[in-house]
Amino acid sequence: MDPRREYLQQLTRRHFFGQGAMGLGTAALASLLGQSSQAATSSSAVGGLPGLPHFAPKAKRAIYLFMAGAPCQHDMLDYKPKLVDKFAVDLRKEKYEDGSPVLRTRVTTMTSGQGSFPIAPSKFKFSQHGQSGAWVSELLPHTAKMVDDIAIIRSMWTEAINHDPAITYINTGSQLPGLPSLGSWLSYGLGTENSNLPTFMVMTPTWTGRPDAQALFSRLWGSGFLPSKHQGVALRAKGDPVLFLSDPAGVDPAGRRRVLDALAKLNSQRHQVVGDPEIETRIAQYEMANRMQTSVPELASFADEPKHVLDMYGPDVNKPGTFAASCLLARRMMERDVRFVQIFHRGWDQHFNVGGHLPKQCKDIDQPCWALIQDLKQHGLLDDTLVIWGGEFGRTVYSQGRLTKTNYGRDHHPGCFSIWMAGGGVKGGVVHGQTDDYSCNIVDVDGQPTAKFKDGACHIRDLNATILHQLGIDHERLSVKFRGLDQRLTGVEHAHVIKPVLS
Repeated sequence: MDPRREYLQQLTRRHFFGQGAMGLGTAALASLLGQSSQAATSSSAVGGLPGLPHFAPKAKRAIYLFMAGAPCQHDMLDYKPKLVDKFAVDLRKEKYEDGSPVLRTRVTTMTSGQGSFPIAPSKFKFSQHGQSGAWVSELLPHTAKMVDDIAIIRSMWTEAINHDPAITYINTGSQLPGLPSLGSWLSYGLGTENSNLPTFMVMTPTWTGRPDAQALFSRLWGSGFLPSKHQGVALRAKGDPVLFLSDPAGVDPAGRRRVLDALAKLNSQRHQVVGDPEIETRIAQYEMANRMQTSVPELASFADEPKHVLDMYGPDVNKPGTFAASCLLARRMMERDVRFVQIFHRGWDQHFNVGGHLPKQCKDIDQPCWALIQDLKQHGLLDDTLVIWGGEFGRTVYSQGRLTKTNYGRDHHPGCFSIWMAGGGVKGGVVHGQTDDYSCNIVDVDGQPTAKFKDGACHIRDLNATILHQLGIDHERLSVKFRGLDQRLTGVEHAHVIKPVLS
């Protein structure tokens, strides 16, 4: 069915009268445009909005490797050699040449009461790699090998300073819960090219660093005010990838099919009476669940993967629920045209014991991330698959708690942090944006603290606008009216596509 007709048919009376002029106008416009409008809609995608993509996309699908808890940028990707001579100096006393203070961002209550904010230079060695000469920590030897495949952005920033608001903000565009996630927006706007797997899939693998980690809430992959069929489907780390994937004892496939047919008939009758679009969502989800009984076990089995591919991801790939196994699953999902995959790797909240916990976290993800990029490339998928790696904010250059030459902790820091992107129209071998000698503030090309949105500073809204852009979506034109507002992933404040990292 034409998505425009499906959308209009699913409107309840309340929706119709609330959006009457818009609904009638859309119907009239669809009639006038006829086949020319249909030509703008992807012929292979099902369920997307008419007119999307807005322009030719560079990527058809995306993988978001989300490091929940905030990686330490100056221990991994943002080299600051001048800090060695400032070991244990109180950051609050440091000033720039013009006399302005270096510390100008909010601090949390976890460190605000400290008598000193002692500077903690990274204990890890850095070296330059690739033709780009990018500086990468010894903690990421595999990432270092692919710097010419990725674009590193060192000038990300956010207003949020605590985990839950910050991770909600970067994933949904608001620090307050209740809005659709990035993957849900993509599902809603672009639809699916695989009828046997969900459009948006999520994994939450195990980790080996800090034992206790921040909780992950399902709203991070929720659909908010969009139809619930657009929410992410989370695969479990243990047992069946999806609950109730197997038929219960005494139920055979034919019996299950009869039950589904009867439910579909009852739900269709109810839909004709009340016109609630969520009823059609339930029908579709029941059918998807039935198809997933075959498609998910086939997806999750690595029996057909060559040994050299498994070896590339490292020994953990054969352990279900690990980050390595999740990355290989992500590549298999890309082969099957799943639109959006998000992997949330927890344990990056190193308030203490960076020296003990951070190396383990990096070991979890370093080789699998490299393997994923190489694997996508070898399968001819990297050119039209966008890969994003990063967390919700950065970490302080000063130590939380006791500082020694070999160990320290780092508090939350919203002023700057680092991410990387690859594939899907992203330039390889690019390092974008700069921070000061403390990795405390974003600076311009002359090394001076810069105004936000200028000279390479990239807000998280800019990142989301860029992700949408690479998939053919103008972030200002994808919106839904809710609570009297035209709601967008990037909100109402200015956002710009990060063009210097795009080919």
